[in-house]
Amino acid sequence: MIELDGEPAGPEALASLALTNYGHFTTLLVENGRVRGLELHLERLIRDCRTLFDAALDPDRVRKLARRAAPEHGRATVRVTVFDPALNLGNIAADARPGILVTSRPAPDKPPGPLRVRSVVHRRDLPEVKSVGLFPTLRLRRQAQRAGYDDVLFTGADGDLLEGGTWNIGLVRDGEVVWPGGEVLAGTTRQLLRRATDGPTELVGLADLDSVEAVFATNAAVGVRPVTGIDDRAFPAAHPSVTRLAEIYQALPGSPL
Repeated sequence: MIELDGEPAGPEALASLALTNYGHFTTLLVENGRVRGLELHLERLIRDCRTLFDAALDPDRVRKLARRAAPEHGRATVRVTVFDPALNLGNIAADARPGILVTSRPAPDKPPGPLRVRSVVHRRDLPEVKSVGLFPTLRLRRQAQRAGYDDVLFTGADGDLLEGGTWNIGLVRDGEVVWPGGEVLAGTTRQLLRRATDGPTELVGLADLDSVEAVFATNAAVGVRPVTGIDDRAFPAAHPSVTRLAEIYQALPGSPL
């Protein structure tokens, strides 16, 4: 399903999104009509719309349009993209009237396996916004995958851990969950788990990984996923603290979409 403001998305609107590529999005895992952290997804959409378009976004309208793409029963991944089809390279400063593009696809039945990642120095432009401008991320992910890794982990110039391509990173040290700080997109899953566990946020560098017991990735589509390798460092695929985090996340109640 691909709809723009509740109607089938036409080729002109999709071409505008592809060619101009200016907008933001969020991805919802809908399970039996409910979404974990729905209020966080909506808050981010509202905030990002104000940041990119200087325009208000109606959260009730977002929910109404997203419901059209979500099955009443079962699981689906629903992406909500906010962009203005009338904006282009020549009039990008014009007053915006953002539209809401909703797409959906079946959610995988089984959780994905562990990740092996390669670190690279990179900071996303305006990292607090979940933007559709994914070219740098995909280029670096492609390079990492062609080198035999599953994904890429961004670091600062000094080696401080930031975030994965489309996920947040967390660590277990001395049995305690630690969330690397820095300028990153604080994903909804990370925020929900921080509320549930009250783990600290601090700057952590690549050199500090020698004292880390386990590493994991979080995002809304998969929840908690073990990271078994960062560059040449290996970590366990199963660790009690990571297993407990995954169980905590799965037990969190979802809100009706």
